[in-house]
Amino acid sequence: MSASDVLAVGRVQAVTAEPAWVRWVLMGMALGFMFLFLVLPLAVVFTEALRKGIAAYWVSLQEPDAWSAIRLTLITALIAVPLNLVFGISAAWAIAKYEFRGKAFLTTLVDLPFSVSPVVAGLIYVLIFGAQGWFGPWLQANDIRIIFAVPGIVLATIFVTFPFIARELIPLMQSQGNEEEQAAIVLGATGWQTFWYVTLPNIKWGLIYGVILCNARAMGEFGAVSVVSGHIRGQTNTMPLHVEILYNEYQSVAAFAVASLLALLALVTLVLKSVVEWRHARALQAVTDLPPETPHKSFHN
Repeated sequence: MSASDVLAVGRVQAVTAEPAWVRWVLMGMALGFMFLFLVLPLAVVFTEALRKGIAAYWVSLQEPDAWSAIRLTLITALIAVPLNLVFGISAAWAIAKYEFRGKAFLTTLVDLPFSVSPVVAGLIYVLIFGAQGWFGPWLQANDIRIIFAVPGIVLATIFVTFPFIARELIPLMQSQGNEEEQAAIVLGATGWQTFWYVTLPNIKWGLIYGVILCNARAMGEFGAVSVVSGHIRGQTNTMPLHVEILYNEYQSVAAFAVASLLALLALVTLVLKSVVEWRHARALQAVTDLPPETPHKSFHN
């Protein structure tokens, strides 16, 4: 290393080096913020849920309306997440792999749920499928219920959770390019083989990460679901809506018991997110440690 390089490195270190007290202050502020706005609220939720003992906690969760809310939340997530998985992969593939007229507009549509209030999203579905909506008379004539029923809840949840998977995959696919897919096709792979053996392994960690976030949002969604559900107790209340009803009725232990399940979901999501990021980092490190020459997979067998 030349003398000029040494001086340049020294200047960079001098610019970026900070006093120890600055680092401690920044870390203290970050930890204080996390404790005040993350740890403390979670602690309050579990403390209030168990305030009258574990027996009262279990009784609150075993109530028929609570079980109905839990079951509806799970059903909604089990329908919305797989559909968003298909939609997200399709949208990301189209945006990242192809050039076509209207691509920017499609990208904007993917981001639309991020900019539209969930309450507005719910009102849109009421306007379309409600009794006085565009398709309301036809739906009533054919005895089809969407608003104030499970289909409306699922539609609203799909709308607000649509961007999560697509937004994780689009930049990932764009950074990877098309070279590996084109090489697989040249080697005789079909479209399905190319996706299964080339594209999917390259995007699996981003895909898993997007599914985790999508599932967490689907189970915790309140605004859009509140508008389309009708708050029919025991029928169209998800867990967040059930918490609101219990709290408004001054059943604090029952409300915080159900809320604790949502808090546990958030904690599990955080753990899964950390595991996925750790596995992704290990996978990237393994790729960088590979020898320069690696054999190509044959697609003819």
